Amino acid sequence: MTATGGEGDPYFDAVRILLLLEAAARPIADPAAEGVPAGAVAVLEGETRLQKLDFWLRYPDYLAYELLADYETSREEFLLELAGEILDSEEPELRSIPMLRYKFGAFEPLDMPLSILVAEGLVARDPLIGGRRIRRNNYFLTGLGRKVARSVVADFPELSWYGERMKIVVALADATGLTGTALRKRQYLVGDYADTGLNEEIGSIAAKARKRLADLRAEAGVTS
Repeated sequence: MTATGGEGDPYFDAVRILLLLEAAARPIADPAAEGVPAGAVAVLEGETRLQKLDFWLRYPDYLAYELLADYETSREEFLLELAGEILDSEEPELRSIPMLRYKFGAFEPLDMPLSILVAEGLVARDPLIGGRRIRRNNYFLTGLGRKVARSVVADFPELSWYGERMKIVVALADATGLTGTALRKRQYLVGDYADTGLNEEIGSIAAKARKRLADLRAEAGVTS
């Protein structure tokens, strides 16, 4: 597996999803429990949660906008600084990977990148129990997957940005709620997101986010 590629490259998508799972998946308390695939060390429960985490990673402007929303509530200066780090750069223009809006929000089929990860033994899917597959859409990170995820950034320094942003995405998600439903509700609070037509590409809010950043900095007496 290589870490080269870009938008539309299933291998690039696979690397991004692997790094996201390594950052967001919860440790498995009992690896021998029924329903846990062999070799699994952590699990991320629910496709909706994975899709919503991926959205914030793919839209730095939306991520920064949410950091500003949390800053307005908490007045924790580091949130303003993190948002500024994103919006003072060209990150929203250079790092954005568009998604379409479906009935339940931002969504992109992940079958191809997940198939790559499963074939490589880095991710496992829900096992068959009693001849029937459990339809929970849980994503299990294997020990090999964790090892590869932790080494890939060292092998490909250009991916270090993803590692840093994923920490912010996961922290924001944890503060919002652990369920995909909680994340979906929060993302729908942004009018530009909610007003996007079904099957249409979700547009950038970089200008809106930068305006909000400037207003909050002025209010706080902070210069960029």
